[in-house]
Amino acid sequence: MEQSRPQLQKGLLPRHVQLIALGGMIGTGIFKGSAEAIHIAGPSVVLTYLIGGALLFLIMAALAEMAIAYPGSNVQHLIRRAFGFRLSWIVGWLYWLNWTLVTVVELLAAGSFLSYWFPSAPLWLLALLCACLIMGLNLFPVKYYGEAEFWLAGLKVAALVVFIVLGAGVWIGVIPNGIGGSFPSAGNGGWFPHGFAGTLSALLVVMFSYGGAELMGVAVTEMKDAEQVMPRVIRTTIWRVIGFYVLPMAIICGIMPWNTVSETNSPFVQVLEAVGLPGAAHVMNAVLLIAVLSAANTGVYATSRLLYTMAEQGEANRRLQRTTKHGVPLYGMGMVAVCIAAGVAGAYLAPGRIIGELMTIPGFTVLIVWMMIGAAQLKLRPHYKTKPFFQTKGFPYTTMAAVGALGAIWLGFLLQGEHRIGSLLCVAVLILLSIYSTVKEKQHQATKAPGRTA
Repeated sequence: MEQSRPQLQKGLLPRHVQLIALGGMIGTGIFKGSAEAIHIAGPSVVLTYLIGGALLFLIMAALAEMAIAYPGSNVQHLIRRAFGFRLSWIVGWLYWLNWTLVTVVELLAAGSFLSYWFPSAPLWLLALLCACLIMGLNLFPVKYYGEAEFWLAGLKVAALVVFIVLGAGVWIGVIPNGIGGSFPSAGNGGWFPHGFAGTLSALLVVMFSYGGAELMGVAVTEMKDAEQVMPRVIRTTIWRVIGFYVLPMAIICGIMPWNTVSETNSPFVQVLEAVGLPGAAHVMNAVLLIAVLSAANTGVYATSRLLYTMAEQGEANRRLQRTTKHGVPLYGMGMVAVCIAAGVAGAYLAPGRIIGELMTIPGFTVLIVWMMIGAAQLKLRPHYKTKPFFQTKGFPYTTMAAVGALGAIWLGFLLQGEHRIGSLLCVAVLILLSIYSTVKEKQHQATKAPGRTA
């Protein structure tokens, strides 16, 4: 069952990696979390998504540049090269926690969408069935996982395109129904009903939504011709994702007043119901289910591969480096399964609160990971052996601005009362990881082979 020399397989094509990144970003954050962002920012939520998109572009450009400068290195390798064992260990486990929570949230959300058709079935059981499906998909060789994610993500991208076309038709009056054409949201407190502070406050939801783009930097070790395709994949993915977020938000606010958007149901379902399409609720619910299953599929991939990389670098137990004959991290998948089981148990104990409580933390952790990617570029750029053919424009000022903005957003949310639980949990985890990292660094130094570089 296990290989004597464990290794991942280079079975991901560029189209797979591009859709993996889209699959990670287009999930609960856009289809369900967007309602919260609209209530926080009002119509200026469009500006919020644009600000988040600009930061996303700068960080992903930095990642592409470093991937070319250091072929075969993923995010974890790059942070290790820039800052050494301790920070790499902290960020690695923090990022693993981030995607573990995201995966659990997506599976619980999938269960909640299934409950639309099976209202008598408990949430924990529906989430468990979804988890079994996703875990099964990830046990196949990576090329089959990539192909499955390609089609899952492709379906929800197609659904977003249809939504944009229909919504735009309603907005400009091509599809008559009496609800579009005047941007009603702007008449309910203006573009900034909660001030510019409200626009910035919605950034945490936006960061949670955009989180997943950096998965291209995790998948690079299983990507064919990574150095050539990474810049192109990142450029096209960035613009597509910004379009798939900004345009739908503009359409939603253009069709209905922002303060009438439901905080419990998806605003996408509300718009399609307003359009009056027969069976719109069932169709959109199916799309939502596919969307979150795709994001969960990406999450299982990310967590298992991250554990493999950390074990490879001595930052996690070496047993996590073992793979099946198909190149799938065996014990890494086992750890993910245990965490999913814990999330299902949480759904059993507190089905009404579990999703909302878990969604808070990943926004904070994504900000930290993005800051570390930008900081790694600032540290490594002077040490490139050869000049990459793709480089960040305006370096170092653009990267410094991105890191500074992400840091300001992170600190701002730590001081906000409504995010107190997530803030305290995030700070507590950071403190514990920082303390334990000193122990792990000493152990690593003691066991490091003579002559081997960190």
